[in-house]
This record gives sequence, C-alpha cells and structure tokens, in this order.
Amino acid sequence: MEPRRGVARAAAAVVLLLLLLPPRGRADEHDHTYQDKEEVVLWMNTVGPYHNRQETYKYFSLPFCVGSKKSISHYHETLGEALQGVELEFSGLDIKFKDDVQTNYCEIDLDKAKRDAFVYAIKNHYWYQMYIDDLPIWGIVGEADEDAEDYYLWTYKRLEIGFNGNRIVDVNLTSEGKVKLIANTKISMSYSVKWKKSDIKFEDRFDKYLDPSFFQHRIHWFSIFNSFMMVIFLVGLVSMILMRTLRKDYARYSKEEEMDDMDRDLGDEYGWKQVHGDVFRPSSHPLIFSSLIGSGCQIFAVSFIVIIVAMIEDLYTERGSMLSTAIFVYAATSPVNGYFGGSLYARQGGRRWIKQMFVGAFLVPAMVCGTAFFINFIAIYYHASRAIPFGTMVAVCCICFFVILPLNLVGTILGRNLSGQPNFPCRVNAVPRPIPEKKWFMEPAVIVCLGGILPFGSIFIEMYFIFTSFWAYKIYYVYGFMMLVLVILCIVTVCVTIVCTYFLLNAEDYRWQWTSFLSAASTAIYVYMYSFYYYFFKTKMYGLFQTAFYFGYMAVFSTALGIMCGAIGYMGTSAFVRKIYTNVKID
Repeated sequence: MEPRRGVARAAAAVVLLLLLLPPRGRADEHDHTYQDKEEVVLWMNTVGPYHNRQETYKYFSLPFCVGSKKSISHYHETLGEALQGVELEFSGLDIKFKDDVQTNYCEIDLDKAKRDAFVYAIKNHYWYQMYIDDLPIWGIVGEADEDAEDYYLWTYKRLEIGFNGNRIVDVNLTSEGKVKLIANTKISMSYSVKWKKSDIKFEDRFDKYLDPSFFQHRIHWFSIFNSFMMVIFLVGLVSMILMRTLRKDYARYSKEEEMDDMDRDLGDEYGWKQVHGDVFRPSSHPLIFSSLIGSGCQIFAVSFIVIIVAMIEDLYTERGSMLSTAIFVYAATSPVNGYFGGSLYARQGGRRWIKQMFVGAFLVPAMVCGTAFFINFIAIYYHASRAIPFGTMVAVCCICFFVILPLNLVGTILGRNLSGQPNFPCRVNAVPRPIPEKKWFMEPAVIVCLGGILPFGSIFIEMYFIFTSFWAYKIYYVYGFMMLVLVILCIVTVCVTIVCTYFLLNAEDYRWQWTSFLSAASTAIYVYMYSFYYYFFKTKMYGLFQTAFYFGYMAVFSTALGIMCGAIGYMGTSAFVRKIYTNVKID
C-alpha cells in the first residue's frame, strides 16, 4: 500500500505544482496584437543604483508624479517575477497604437524633501526600467554637475515605437528636458510618442538586447576550444596511465595467485588489492553522504534540463521565466534525488531511511531559503522591491512540503526496491584494516584541496560570462556554450576523481567515498574565491544590501555547484572502483 500512497501523493503534488506555477503570459493578457487606436500600456517597473543591479525599488518610491489616466492594477504572474522583485505599476500615460502624441502629463511640486530624494538618486546614478508590450526600456533619472553642486532632472520622455503590421517590434527612449532641481518650485513632466513602421520581425524583436560581440567574442570560442583540448589530453592521459598501470597490477596479482601460501606471505604485498575487504565498507556518516549524492544528482538533472529548455525556448523574452522554469524542473525532478540517495543509503546498510529522505529532500531548499530569508530582512529594512512577499513565501513552502517531499518519497521507495541491495564484488571484512602511513601528498585532505583545480580551470572563463549576465546588464543567450561547458566539467571531474581515488587506494587507504566526493566538490571553493576577485575588480557594487545579496547567493551557487560536482565525481569513481575489483580474482 505504501508505494500506491506515494504515487497518489505524487499525482496530487504535480497538480499543485501546476497551480502554483502558472504558464507564462503578459500582464495585460494580450496576444501582442493591437488594433488602431487601441490602448498600449506603459508599465513602470523599478528604479535603483546603476552599479547595484539587484538593489531596486518601486519606481514611484521616488517622488515622480503619476499621469491622470485611471490606474491599472498588476499582479505577479509567476513565482519567478515575485522572487526577482518585479513591481509593475501603471504609468498613467495615455498611449494608443499608431497614435502620435506630445503632451504634459503631470506636475511635481518640488519641496525640500522631494528635492533631497532626487538629489540622492542622481548622486547614486539611479536608473529606471519600463515595459511596453513586454519590451524593456531603460532610462536615467538625471545628471549632476558636481563641481557646481547642481543637479538636473530629465523631465521629457521621447518614445519612438516601431510596429510591423499590428504588432510592436521596437521601442526606444530618449530622455530630454533637463531641469535644475530647486526647492519650492514646480517641475512639469511631459512625454511624446512617435510611431514608425519597422521591418523587424516580431520573432526577432529581442535581438537588439543581445550582445553577440561580447558573448561570441574570440576569447569565448578560444576558451571552449582550450577546455575541449584539455579534456582530450586529460582523458588520454588518464586512460594511458590507468590502462598501463592496471595491466601491470593485474599481471602482478595473477603471478601472486600462482605462488604457494609461504611465498605469498614472504612476498612484498602492496597496492589496491590489499584493501579489497574494506573498499566497499560503508562511508562514515552515510545519511549525510547519501543525501548529498542524491541532491547532487538532482542538481545535475535540473541543470541539464533547464539548459536544454533554454536552448529550445528563448526564456529571456519573458520576465522571470528562467527562475520559474528552474523551480518547476527542480520540483519535478525530486524523484531523482530520492532514487539515488535512497538506494545508496540502503546499499550502505542504513535503516533510518525516512530521516534520510527528509534530509535529502530539504537539504538544498533549506540552504536556498535560509539565505533568502536572511537577505530578505535586509531588503525589508531597505524597502527594496527584492523583499519577498509573504504570499510568495507560503507558495515556496507549499512546493517544498506538498510537491518536493512526496515526489522524493516516490523516488526513495523506487530506489530502495530496485537498486537498494548491496551487490559488491568483494566481501567486507568484519574488522577494519589499519591504514598504513603514507607521504603527505597522498593524504585525503591534500587530495581534496588539489582535486578541484582542473575542474575549475575548465569552467572559469564561462563563469565570467555567467557572472556578467547575472550581476551586470547582459542577457545570457549562448546556452549551447553552457551545455558544452557542463559536459566538459563532468568529464574533467570524473577523470580527476578517478586518478585521485586510484592513488589513494594504491596507498592502501580505503576512505575513497568522501575523498572522491570532496575532491570534486572543492571546485566550489575556487569558484567562490573567484567571486571575490570578480566583485572587487570587475564590478562597482557597494552598500550592505548589494554586498550581502552578492556574497550570499554566490555562496549558494558555489555550494550547489560543489554538491553537483561531488556527486558526479563519486558516481564515476564508484563505477571505476567496482570495475577494477570485479576484474581481479580475490581469494
């Protein structure tokens, strides 16, 4: 009955997931086509410091005036919009399709408090974002003459909108009408709209926001080629070393099998064969270890699927669609976590499988939610739009308890029943074998520290492009490159961990499970160290909120990457260890 209940819970969880993550759409529920004179909505999104991309506030948190047109309410369409701080508010401007207009729309009564707010914004290079028909528009609040300590506000928005047939395909904003900020005066705000026929196809209207000269630069291509050549060299080197070395080991062990007992006792026995009775001994802390392996397998599955979806669909054309897709895929792939984590825990003789299931299910969500909860306090203090609403928190909790947990339960049950039986090629000794002394560079701690260098070296160029797209104002769209880098990372990680494990076992140290995981997971340390370099030398970020946001979520990203690499390294090494001990005869 237990598997049936798990399947029923999983079905209910999928229905709830579909309800919590509605399909992508537009704020005005429009199909992107307009009739002549039909209303076109200009949404005001957020405003904030240019150098702090994530530090954003509601547009009307600055004392801008609102147009006289009746307000239109907006709600968060997807979970991704809410988590990314999208705060669309109606501008109040009267814009109609193919109808040119130029008029004043409101007046700011500039008292001292409002002037101080604008001066602070101009000093900190505040910019704002708007949307017309889902097309983003950016503008700056004003400019400063710091020598004369004069500050000016842009009061005139000149909009040029391109249309192709009955669809909007291009929007450009020019800020004009520079007015000096003087307290106790009135500032008139105005705008104009000019409609122009355009040859841009509707499907290509987001191409102007992409930057091929940056993402398809020769350095990017060279880095991919360099990583690919490193993979070929590393795979060839590992194959040659292991094939030649293992062939000698097999020949030596075959010769030992032909000796009598006395000759074998007098012989100098050494190498990985001597730990055959301990190599499949359960790892220390099997509950945590199996939960990490299951979580890493799930993160890999999520990364692979999301990249495939991004290669097929242009997710950057919809607000919050990438984050919504990642959340949906993560919840849907929860059985992967349960299957690999539950089966490994069962093979290692674990009996508290329910506790392991809970730990595996909530390991990554607890890390992400804990970081977000901490940063949310700072966002609330700053009154930033990134402050997560209470309803969104409830939705995330519902996904964790009513979607991720039941699906993880299904995967755990399947994993324990289908591949939970230990079928090791060697028996495990009742008494652990003493680990002999070895040279310092063969210690697990040293292997762990050095194991992440090559995997990081294969991805650090791509890290720069990914960081720039997230922390700066670039739209990442070359997901084919990202897929190649993911494949290269997996191959390099497996090769490195196999070599590390072979040397460890050859030194008669059978503690290879945690060593293989941590040597691959140490890639996260180097990625996080690189994030410090990127922060101080590639950005101009400042302030408590942006700094906490940056290093908090970079810690989450690095940890998730480390868990994924660790799981990949362990899975590859586990197959290698099973293979070499299957091919040698053990007395």
